[in-house]
Amino acid sequence: MDDLTIQQIKQIDDVKEFIDLIAPFYPGINIKEFKIIEIEQALFHVLIMLLGKILHYSPEGMKQFLRDYLLKFEISNLKQIILGIITGMNYKQISSRVNFLVEEYLEHTEFIKNLMEITSLDEIQFYLRTSRYNQAVREGLLYYRNNKEIFVLESFLDKLYYDNLIAENKIYHKKEKEMINLFNSSLIEIYNLRIIERGIKNNIEIKLLTQFLVDNSLFLTKEKTNQLLKIRNLNEFYDNIENFLGDCKELKKLFIPVQINRRHFIWSLGGIYQTYYFKTFKFKNDDIDYATIYRILELIIKKDREIKFVIMPNAIRIIHERYERLDNGNL
Repeated sequence: MDDLTIQQIKQIDDVKEFIDLIAPFYPGINIKEFKIIEIEQALFHVLIMLLGKILHYSPEGMKQFLRDYLLKFEISNLKQIILGIITGMNYKQISSRVNFLVEEYLEHTEFIKNLMEITSLDEIQFYLRTSRYNQAVREGLLYYRNNKEIFVLESFLDKLYYDNLIAENKIYHKKEKEMINLFNSSLIEIYNLRIIERGIKNNIEIKLLTQFLVDNSLFLTKEKTNQLLKIRNLNEFYDNIENFLGDCKELKKLFIPVQINRRHFIWSLGGIYQTYYFKTFKFKNDDIDYATIYRILELIIKKDREIKFVIMPNAIRIIHERYERLDNGNL
């Protein structure tokens, strides 16, 4: 998506114009109702479809990476099913929030269909007892039963996802390993900082918070992460991150500015790490293997950022403006 299109998206206030503008960049997108959840699901469905097609033709190492990356959408399915049971949704309602396409690519269709037939948390826990999700779900549901809070379950599942990305690093050859490792390490460091930020906002105990963090460092050492964990004030937290990243030799060497937008923390943080990634690795058309890896990761990075930080915020803006007009008696 080019800069002109992004600028147009920010100025549009008509639903149909909005969909027509983004459609060429998301081939086959199908938005039946202009609702936040449906729009996001439709966008990521197209991304999953694109990655599934790439997976089919990719070399073995990249096939495994794509399966590992797509696991985040299976975890999202699992969260939706559990949340659906907790909130009393019926099968049809839960089904509308599950992406079955990703299960086809992961060859887990039977697994997810069986899971959807379950109607109680005890049965969910029993069904998952031999799966990779056993411990995360068991501990998360235990916390939910005692505290009526689903945050711990979601965080344990997220941690499982990132732990798996690290565990798979050893299977890649040199070119894959360099690029994928930086990609994964960026995701993980942003995840850890997001968890700490959420802990400060919601006054979560440090001892509990540390259980969700992934043991992996890119720019922030374990010592610096532990310093951030002890902070209980958001502004102090943001100041410390700016100082830590501002002093980072790798970022300085590539002349990457560090400025944290406190209202849009993850967006500004993602911009720093993505700039570093694309300044570290440049496209090379004379090396087919390198070019293949680069283009796949480029697609994932740019589409994910496009969906989360360009399309969805403006879709939400348009929806809110639309309801305001309706409340005022204007269409």
